[in-house]
Amino acid sequence: MSTTWELRASPMLNKVPEVTLIFWTIKILSTTVGETGADYLAVHVGLGASLTMACMASLLIVALILQLRTRRYVPWIYWLTVVLVSIVGTQITDLMSDKLEISLYVSTAVFACALAATFAIWYRLEHTLSIRSIVTTRRELFYWAAILFTFALGTAAGDLATEALGLGFQFGVLTFAVLIALIAVFYWLGVNPVLTFWLAYILTRPFGASLGDLLSQSRQYGGVGLGTIHTSLVFLTVIVALVAWVTFEGDRGEKADPAE
Repeated sequence: MSTTWELRASPMLNKVPEVTLIFWTIKILSTTVGETGADYLAVHVGLGASLTMACMASLLIVALILQLRTRRYVPWIYWLTVVLVSIVGTQITDLMSDKLEISLYVSTAVFACALAATFAIWYRLEHTLSIRSIVTTRRELFYWAAILFTFALGTAAGDLATEALGLGFQFGVLTFAVLIALIAVFYWLGVNPVLTFWLAYILTRPFGASLGDLLSQSRQYGGVGLGTIHTSLVFLTVIVALVAWVTFEGDRGEKADPAE
């Protein structure tokens, strides 16, 4: 998005990374891995949606425990948790659509309400939604709950746009990219930074999912045809490289501002 969104130094706020260009890059890549990785495990490996959900949810619980137990920002733990949240969020939506046969219109509305309720309760109890103020375990739990619902909502909204509404993968990628760019413009014009941050965070999910589908799906369905395994491996490799860069090269000096 922008290299002007900044998480200013806070002695207690070092478990949430600075919102830099690298942050947004890894975020988008993780959403793509969530889309293609879930499809690969459920379909190509043959685990099925239910078993994939159970396995990934178990791994997510372990990652969350590690994340909550750390006293500082540890890049590999944080981003592992994000990737697993992305996969679980995708699986929740897919289970509702495929197993329970719930309309994408309904699931999109349900997750939108769940996210709104999370924000409302979070704000009522903590009086802020800023990721710069997450200095307690309760606030961090609200943060991860919001992240999970943004992924589930983004998956449902992305599938709704590209499949139910017939936008297709290419137009879907373009549409969500334009929306993210508009939010960046609103931020630069002085619109509330907390609002613009969370809107951008939500929209990067359907953007990444549409990008993953575009790259992985066969040409007859409008994709590039790389396949889910190749797409997932390439994006995971880039994520690992960027996380290693942040960890060992001190990239935290490049700053950008998300929220007040």
